[in-house]
Amino acid sequence: MTHPTPDVPLTYAAAGVDTEAGDRAVELMKDAVRATHTPGVVGGVGGFAGLVDVSALRGYRRPLLATSTDGVGTKVAVAQAMDVHHTIGHDLVGMVVDDIVVVGARPLLMTDYIATGKVVPERIADIVRGIAEACAVVGTPLLGGETAEHPGLLGEHEYDVAGAATGVVEADAVLGAERVRPGDVLVAMAASGLHSNGYSLVRRVLDVAGWGYERAVPELGRTVGEELLEPTRLYTPVCLDLVDDPGVDVHALSHITGGGLAANLARVLPRGLRADVDRSTWVVPPVFDLVRRLGNVPWPDLQNTLNLGVGMVAVVAQGSADAALAAVRARGIEAWVLGEVGEDDGAAGSDVVRGTKGVDGGAVRLRGGYRTS
Repeated sequence: MTHPTPDVPLTYAAAGVDTEAGDRAVELMKDAVRATHTPGVVGGVGGFAGLVDVSALRGYRRPLLATSTDGVGTKVAVAQAMDVHHTIGHDLVGMVVDDIVVVGARPLLMTDYIATGKVVPERIADIVRGIAEACAVVGTPLLGGETAEHPGLLGEHEYDVAGAATGVVEADAVLGAERVRPGDVLVAMAASGLHSNGYSLVRRVLDVAGWGYERAVPELGRTVGEELLEPTRLYTPVCLDLVDDPGVDVHALSHITGGGLAANLARVLPRGLRADVDRSTWVVPPVFDLVRRLGNVPWPDLQNTLNLGVGMVAVVAQGSADAALAAVRARGIEAWVLGEVGEDDGAAGSDVVRGTKGVDGGAVRLRGGYRTS
């Protein structure tokens, strides 16, 4: 059986992949990437693999490597709709690096991956510059990355981003459930907004209500789109401050991402203990209440999906609470006592969460009502 031969020779470019555009994107981004490189980085931009000198690990008694990978979910759809791409990188770094610091690890390096239907050099460079800016904030070299052009799989203006990071922590300094004790205090660190979780719900609410991203909302002080693209707050510097502070005894950290406050806090508690969280200790930021009212979203669904204004929680020894609050506030982040840890009496109910995300850990009880103004 014979097959017809195309009249015009087929090339990679004709198939929709522009390697020259990829090269231009690298040229536009490489200065921003290079600016994240610490003295330990070996080599430059563009190698098959990034290299970092870890000779300092010889000073550890038993170094453990911590690793994490993540993306930013459907928040990229908002960035694409608004044609604003320089902030999404902050979200990516927050989702990845702030998961590593939860165990007390110091980030050593980060890599990124961008898949797109068509490489537009300026757009790719904007994304990577955002990643690099955030890496600089958390002191982590952006050691490598990949941009892949997938015509036919993704639309011309579509893309997705993912990243991975590696950190190190001394084995006897790992934070987590094993350290948590009755009487420990929960110190909340304020979120900068929606961060990077729950956007499928938020986008659906806006769609059903017929609200566009360009709509100005007085209670937000800006447009819907601007609010939704507010970058995820980066907690790594303040968390490392807490770990290093001799006046603060940190037992655990919880990054409040998908699943909300209770589900993520329960992951860092041991069986037999329960964290009691008082909902009235903070005011839920306006964007969350807007989503609730606009979509008639029940509070239980809202609190199980969005962070509601709490981005990170430090579980500290009772005598460390004041010093922890001062350290967080010194970094310009609002902080407050959210509740405390006690014995788990085994009680169940809609306000009690335990056994989340595959972790057979402790429980969290949410009490009181949310304040919205």
